[in-house]
Amino acid sequence: MINILVVEDDVKLNQIVCNYLNDSGYIAKGCLGANEAYDAMYNNMFELIISDIMMPGIDGFEFAESVRQVNKTIPILFMSAKDDLPSKQKGFRLGIDDYMVKPIDLDEMILRVRALLRRANIEMSRKLTVGNLELDADALTAVVNRVGSKSEEIQVTTREFNILYKLLSYPSKTFSRAQLMDMFWGVDSETSLRAVDVYVTKLRDKFIDCDGFKIVTVRGLGYKAVLQ
Repeated sequence: MINILVVEDDVKLNQIVCNYLNDSGYIAKGCLGANEAYDAMYNNMFELIISDIMMPGIDGFEFAESVRQVNKTIPILFMSAKDDLPSKQKGFRLGIDDYMVKPIDLDEMILRVRALLRRANIEMSRKLTVGNLELDADALTAVVNRVGSKSEEIQVTTREFNILYKLLSYPSKTFSRAQLMDMFWGVDSETSLRAVDVYVTKLRDKFIDCDGFKIVTVRGLGYKAVLQ
């Protein structure tokens, strides 16, 4: 299933959009502001974001900019009453993928969502195959050597899976310990950055027999996945 994050401070409109997405076969998570959306993103994986611009506190522009700092590829659709060209230009400069002006047509929204997902090659599959490892983001499974009945499922926690999936989704990209901590523990976590090291060590041990990648320490920065 495709998970979509809806960030809209109008409670009624948020519910309408989420219900329509759910009825169209997606799984929608509604948030009434950017901070709530950040929390949702730290604990869940989304394939697309629909966001308003004019929201109290952190507006849609700042929200989109912060998302792009950690995720360069997730499609972002702005849904706003701002119909002026400068707002649209600013949104696209910040990295959004599409822009709809309120009041929106819900059927048109679905068409745009489908187009964005197709463009991102996400709608049909949420699987990563690297060497002899297959990660399934829907089932949260990691299977090694899938050959007939000889495959072996590696038992991982949700956090371990998400860290590995993130690293392998962006091979050769370095993620700092702080970035990984913010993504998978939350910005308000009091856990030490050393927890990231502990999780990476566990991943290295569990996937030692995988031939397609290795997790490399970038001294003084963090970690990256290198394909082999």
